[in-house]
Formats: sequence, C-alpha cells, structure tokens
Amino acid sequence: MPLNVVLDGPPPWGFRLTGGKDFNQPLTISRITPGSKASGANLCAGDVILAIEGVAAADMLHCEAQSKIKECSRQLCLTVERKDSRLWSPRVVEDGRAHPFKINLEAEQQEYKPIGTAHNRKAQPFVAAANIDDKRQVVSTSYNTPIGLYSSGNIQDAMEGQIRGLVLPKPDSPRTLTSIEESDVYRMLQKDQDDPQEPRQSGSFKALQEFIDSDGTRPIVTRTVKAPMTKPTPPSGNLQKLPVCDKCGNGIVGTVVKARDKYHHPGCFVCTDCDVNLKQKGYFFIESQLYCEIHARARMRPPEGHDLITTFPSS
Repeated sequence: MPLNVVLDGPPPWGFRLTGGKDFNQPLTISRITPGSKASGANLCAGDVILAIEGVAAADMLHCEAQSKIKECSRQLCLTVERKDSRLWSPRVVEDGRAHPFKINLEAEQQEYKPIGTAHNRKAQPFVAAANIDDKRQVVSTSYNTPIGLYSSGNIQDAMEGQIRGLVLPKPDSPRTLTSIEESDVYRMLQKDQDDPQEPRQSGSFKALQEFIDSDGTRPIVTRTVKAPMTKPTPPSGNLQKLPVCDKCGNGIVGTVVKARDKYHHPGCFVCTDCDVNLKQKGYFFIESQLYCEIHARARMRPPEGHDLITTFPSS
C-alpha cells in the first residue's frame, strides 16, 4: 500500500538509498539512522520508493535519485510502498513514534499451540545390533551407528557381489562321467598311441631315400633356393651430394677450397712437386695440375732471349 512520507528540512535526512534502474533493482531504503528525520517520519528499512517529489522513481538511475533528493532543501516528499509483514523492532513507542534512544527488551507474547498426545515427549535410546553368528550378537547404543552393516551375512553378500564379475561360473557338463574311459580326451590319446604313424622327414631326405630305393633309376629332384638379397637403401632426397676432392677423390665435409671449378680439401690444396700448401699464396694450373710459382716457372721456361713475367688478373 503506497504511503506518503514528508520530511521537514534541512538535510541531512538520515537514510541510505540502494538500487536503481542501472542495478535492475527498485529504489529501496536500506538503513535508517537512529534519531534522524527519517526515523522521526516513521520511514523503515525495506521501504520501496515509488516517487520523489511527485516524480515516478521506477525509471530513475541511482545517481538521478540522489540528485533529486539533494535538490530538496526545505521539505522532502516521498511516496513509498511498505510490505504488509510487520518488522519487529525493540524500540519503545511514545505518542505513536519510536523513541530514538530507548530499547524494549521485553519478550513478546507468542501464540501457544499444544502438541498432540501422540507426540513422543521422552527420547528413547537407539539400539542397533549385528549378528556375528547364530548365537553371538554385538549390540550398540550409539545413535546412527553403522554396526549393522558389518554382520557376517552382509559381509558375505558384499564379497559375492564383488567377485561375481571376476570369477566366471563353471560351465555345466553335458553328461556325467562314471569312469575315465568315457572321457573324449582319454580316448583320443589312447588312439594316438595304438596307431603308430610314419615319422616325418624333410624334403631333401625323402628325395634321397626314394633315389636309393629306385636303385638310381629315379632322378633326384631338388629345388634351387636363392639367398635373400638385401637391396641397398637409396639415398634420401633431402641429403645433398658432397663435393669430391680433385686430388684424393674423397668427399669433402666442412671447408671446401674451389679453384677453376675444381674442389679440394684444405690439406690437398698443395703444389704437385713440393707439397707446399698454396693457401693465401699464388697458384698456377699447368696441364690441370697445381703448382707453386717456383715450380711453375721451372716447367714453363720461355725461349732464349725472352723473360717470364707473372701477371695476376685484376679483381
């Protein structure tokens, strides 16, 4: 039921406001300060504000409601809705208003409803028992005791249920044997012992025996079997071909010396005559062989009356 509450100014009014459209909750008074103007006007915690100064508060944001209340300096008119349930307050009421400082600690009278005669007014002890065997029994007076779960019958039923899926049941025999001679397995073993069989022979031994029995007239037929050949593993497509040294003919791994489209190991890049390493030195090719400058001059002597001049290509 809507109530109109008028608070005389000036502020502060003495109540706390919660909710709003931005909180998806109605504007509600959450707390009343004792001895304040809101307490004197009989505002209660839990009252839902319907209007502020005649303006509907259903679509107001929390900040808009605060601003609207702050604009009122002399008088604040609120329209609130209070639930029908009565909230108990221990305060003393004088002249229709709750006193801000007095508190009533007297207990309120409550309606007495007697319990029927069928109600058990005296607690009875709880007795539980577990049967160990046909003659012995364990009795416990504890409330809600699980001792009844540990009887011999329950334990046996639990064990049978647990091993039921582990141990397969023994299949029933189609007929009952009165003696061992009626067993099919026994008969099969006896038959194998009574009927001797020709010993098994290899193919080559059997062919040789037939050749001997025929006095050499029957040729020996044998089968030629070739030994298994292991195919070389083809090189992987991701492996790169190694360069081959022009002097030693081996593949080069690591540092490579290239001279006139020919590859050499760093240790094989030497003069053909004196084996001097030509690294960081001048080298000469004479008939596809490497030479140092001294031995290249000795092999390429100019005609008489001419001098040998060494020229280097421009970089």
